[in-house]
Amino acid sequence: MEAANLALQQLNISGVHQQRIRKYSLLHGRRDASFCNMTPTLYYPDKKSRRVNKSSDMASISCHASTNKEIVNISSNPVHEKVGVLLLNLGGPETLDDVQPFLFNLFADPDIIRLPRLFRFLQKPLAKLISTFRAPKSKEAYASIGGGSPLRKITDEQAQALKTALEDKGLHANVFVAMRYWHPFTEEAIHQIKRDDITKLVILPLYPQFSISTSGSSIRVLQSIFREDGYFTRVAISVIESWYQREGYIRSMADLIEKELSKFSKPEEVMIFFSAHGVPLSYVEDAGDPYRDQMEDCISLIMDELKSRRVMNNHTLAYQSRVGPVQWLKPYTDEVIVELGQKGVQSLLTVPISFVSEHIETLEEIDMEYKHLALESGITNWGRVPALGCTSSFISDLADAVIEAIPSATAISAERSHLNHADKDPLNYILSLFLGSFLGFFLLLSPRAFTLFKNNLL
Repeated sequence: MEAANLALQQLNISGVHQQRIRKYSLLHGRRDASFCNMTPTLYYPDKKSRRVNKSSDMASISCHASTNKEIVNISSNPVHEKVGVLLLNLGGPETLDDVQPFLFNLFADPDIIRLPRLFRFLQKPLAKLISTFRAPKSKEAYASIGGGSPLRKITDEQAQALKTALEDKGLHANVFVAMRYWHPFTEEAIHQIKRDDITKLVILPLYPQFSISTSGSSIRVLQSIFREDGYFTRVAISVIESWYQREGYIRSMADLIEKELSKFSKPEEVMIFFSAHGVPLSYVEDAGDPYRDQMEDCISLIMDELKSRRVMNNHTLAYQSRVGPVQWLKPYTDEVIVELGQKGVQSLLTVPISFVSEHIETLEEIDMEYKHLALESGITNWGRVPALGCTSSFISDLADAVIEAIPSATAISAERSHLNHADKDPLNYILSLFLGSFLGFFLLLSPRAFTLFKNNLL
């Protein structure tokens, strides 16, 4: 792995504070030089210093993009320019019949199950196997929250709220939604963007922190589409890869936490329990995923904000939603809940820190499974911070992020990308055969899994 030379520069954007911009793209844990032509941008408010993500830097190849673009106020843009904002999200099954095909789409994603290159022909058969195996239990979970995920409805509401907030700030923009694993798929959103003749596009993942398996996966799909579709050679594009450090987001999270703390009889005794969606440890240690570092930094910023309000509660972080035999980021949420109960913690306020919308992992996994576990473990007072949803301060800050990103948008190069040196290196290729997820191979060794594979695929 090569160390990255991150391009940091100061931009003076009319109407907002100066921002530090870091340009990079993490696809499968490394930089893709061709993607730098999309000038993905990441904004850091000057007020507080941010920790450098060492694991991300070490896993990256430096991107070199032009930094001499003229920055103009959005009000001076030509009248014929049409601005679009593309919101990226996971997606979710809307009915119980959607569950198995949704799971298939999820596990067919090479950023979710990272098979060695030699075995990638097994990706779809393996996805069929796992989705068939997991569908019955997943259907039970979705049935318990009303028979489907509310994620599409909430994301559509966020899109409309963002459009309104942008108009209030003087920017007319069309806002589109692209789900990774269910409708509206990325390709559907791309069709709408072309139909509306968008000339400037800001890509905004609805994940505060960047991970290969969330924002990275959606960006990879967009990269592939943009390379093949000549329409996008004339569209100026800016990507906001993560925004967990934005002061508006931090304040909005602190507001929600403070409000929920006030509902306890003794707020000062409540343990603030941040529960984040987990990722396999190999993503961080082998592929350079910055997710863990960004998550820890995010929580530190939120707690700093709370302390500035004289909220001095203890806090902890754990990771939820692990599957399969591989090691995921630790500590695990269920294990930490039991440990806190054993230590005599009586009051727990859970904060779903990875999510800005209610969905299966908040409504079922946290509200039902983890609440039940907490009460069984001796924790008598339980609370949960709601997802941000359409909270006005949060939506307003997202609108500011979009406006700040527009001046850095540039057109994509029409050239096709080529494999970088690391891809061509025989040693790296051999090593890559032994990296990735072993989930599929574990399942294939299971007699029940083999039977499902034979009955459903052969």
